[in-house]
Formats: sequence, C-alpha cells, structure tokens
Amino acid sequence: MIFAAGRGDRMRPLTDTCPKPLLKVGGKPLIEWQIERLASAGFSTIVINHAWLGAQIEETLGDGSRFGVSLRYSAEGEALETAGGIAQALPLLEDAGEPEVFVGVAGDVYADFDYALLRGHAARLALADEPGMHLVMVPNPSFHPRGDFVLADDGVLSLDGAPRYTFGSIGVYDTRMFRDLAAGTRRALTPYYREAISLGRVTGELYDGLWENVGTPAQLEALDRVLKAQRG
Repeated sequence: MIFAAGRGDRMRPLTDTCPKPLLKVGGKPLIEWQIERLASAGFSTIVINHAWLGAQIEETLGDGSRFGVSLRYSAEGEALETAGGIAQALPLLEDAGEPEVFVGVAGDVYADFDYALLRGHAARLALADEPGMHLVMVPNPSFHPRGDFVLADDGVLSLDGAPRYTFGSIGVYDTRMFRDLAAGTRRALTPYYREAISLGRVTGELYDGLWENVGTPAQLEALDRVLKAQRG
C-alpha cells in the first residue's frame, strides 16, 4: 500500500494544483519511483489511498499495467491519516476477508530500498499468533535529530534508550491490527507503533542508502539534482 492522501501543505503552492505524490524528481513523479521499485521486487498488487486531488493520481497512473502491476485505489474524500487509511482500504488489502501482511510506504518518500528484503519479515509476521510490525529505520536526518525509536542489535525496537533512529516511512503491517477501527475513522498510526513496540511485537532494520522524506520545495529540488546527476 502506498499512502498518498496527504495535502502536502509545506509544499504549497506546488500542491495547490498537483497532489504531492505526483510532483516530479529525476524526470518522473515521486510515486512512480515507488511503484517501479515495488514491481521490480515482485509485488503484483498495490493499493493507493488518496484524498486531495485524488482523481489526478488515478488518471496519471491508470490501472498499473504499464508498470506491470495491478493498482487498486481507496478514495477517502477527506484524508483519514495513515491508520484510518489502512482501515478504509481493508477490503482491498485482504482477500475475501482473510488476514493479510502487507508492505506500506509513504508516497512522498524517495528511497533506493530493495523491497524484496521485506519478504522474509512478512512471512514471519504472517505466522505470528498476534499482529506485529517490521519497520525500516534510517539515520536521523537534520530535521529530526532525536530519532523515533531504539533499534537493538537483535533487531527489536523499543521506545527508550539508544541508539535511536528515524522511521523511514517503510514498514510491514498486519491487517488484523486495524480490524477494530471502523472505516471512515480518522486515526494516526503513531499510537499503533508505540503500543506494538511496548508489547515487544515490532522488529526493525537500518537502511543507510539514499532516502529523502520530501517535505519542502527545497528538498524536492535537492533530490531532483541528485537523481539527475546519477543519470548523468
């Protein structure tokens, strides 16, 4: 699932007429980089939620055939935040109501991350008695120097201690965790992270490759220069 429902206020005026995931870097929209990497890792079905100017996202990306995947859209009208977006999209994420473990990534994040590395963690979570998570962490960026969670040597995340890293907005989730949240409810994902971590049900890994949480026009321009330089 690619989370693409945010308004992108810090990106204004660019996002006044264009949804943030469709802003271009390196010659293509942010969200297309994500779709292509998911496709190359073997994922065949991708759910995309949207709210602000969501029709543009559907018109631009279509059914996903040109990427070699099937795209399903979860229209929210008004953004429901991440947990609310997952709850709203459960009928698209699950097959005939069966629990599903899925990869979730923010549509405004760029990363050279290999999503195939998450398959083993997804298989492990699918066999767990209780729903858990696996989160991809990154070195703390300048705008978030204190990080989010502690990543231990055994890969288990905790709330207190060191070393602390920043959640990279790439994770593996279990739909069982969101079944008690009614569709249409606006709810952030942070409380779910904290509760699952406190129960010892969250693992993580550190990714130190190219990663950018594109929050401002300046960050967008800087990433665009990096990607164009890579292309030569």
